[in-house]
Amino acid sequence: MTEAPAQDATILHRTDNNVSWITLNRPDAMNALTWDQRERVIALLADASADPAIRAVVVTATGKGFCAGADLRGGPAPTDRVAGDVARMIRLGAQRLITAVLDCEKPVLAAVNGTAAGIGAHLALACDLVIAADTARFIEVFVRRGLVPDGGGAYLLPRLVGPQKAKELMFFGDALPAADAERLGLVNKVVAPEDLEAAAREWAERLAQGPTRAIAMTKQLVNASLDSDRATALAAEATAQEINMTTADANEGVASFVERRTPKYLGR
Repeated sequence: MTEAPAQDATILHRTDNNVSWITLNRPDAMNALTWDQRERVIALLADASADPAIRAVVVTATGKGFCAGADLRGGPAPTDRVAGDVARMIRLGAQRLITAVLDCEKPVLAAVNGTAAGIGAHLALACDLVIAADTARFIEVFVRRGLVPDGGGAYLLPRLVGPQKAKELMFFGDALPAADAERLGLVNKVVAPEDLEAAAREWAERLAQGPTRAIAMTKQLVNASLDSDRATALAAEATAQEINMTTADANEGVASFVERRTPKYLGR
């Protein structure tokens, strides 16, 4: 296990059993995300993609909140902005964070310990798998502030629950309890708060023992399929399979089947 340097106290990081654990750690602020925290999470996701020793990622948080959204304190006053400032801020900020999760070459699991609001909700929903404590809530809080959803929300949510339900959640901004989020397909599993870390660890370590490159290409295929026509999706599938068959794990998977034994994947 490796620990992050002490100066990264608002983002805790460790690597354990080939799993990168990224933990938001501003519990007094319900883990509202600062610029520095966002940049650190983006960097850790990029590191996970590049490091063959990391084969899965967990994003979670301390305290009662998963992430209350962006910490807007310290930004320029509305009267100081010029045209283009807000769009640039969104592109370089919230959208980069969500894209970093979607494009990470390792499977990313969200362990949602409490309220996930605004960009916090989108951070969780961008992950490949979501496990939530039964006390967690998901809130499209933007409308409560008179804002348009950002951080890819209007892209992610309709693809997960359909346009009508997405509009309901975004138009009203009502809190969605974890059990309802599971029923809608936003959450894979709901557990008691005290069981959240163990449940996330079990899934993450299963992922970390799997054929890492095959999982990465499967993630890419599924994400791309939502924006592709059938011919493009099938062509991408065939290409991915062609590439994957050159990996050591694919050869091991076939050999273990022929030899009637459990495969031992190495992530390459």
